[in-house]
Amino acid sequence: MKDKLKLTSVKIHKDLSENFKIESAKTGLSLQKFVNRTMHLYLTDPEFKVKMLTYNNLATSGSL
Repeated sequence: MKDKLKLTSVKIHKDLSENFKIESAKTGLSLQKFVNRTMHLYLTDPEFKVKMLTYNNLATSGSL
């Protein structure tokens, strides 16, 4: 299974990261599961893809 995984790093907003840690502790959803599921939805669900492409409620940064 390890040979099917890609190690990567991304920069994320500190406040989002901290809030996600709190929520994920409550639900058991890890960042890895979240990212994989989000990427899958983006690639397979046209409505989700449009939602992600048009979402603009975050402050602009180098990665947003």
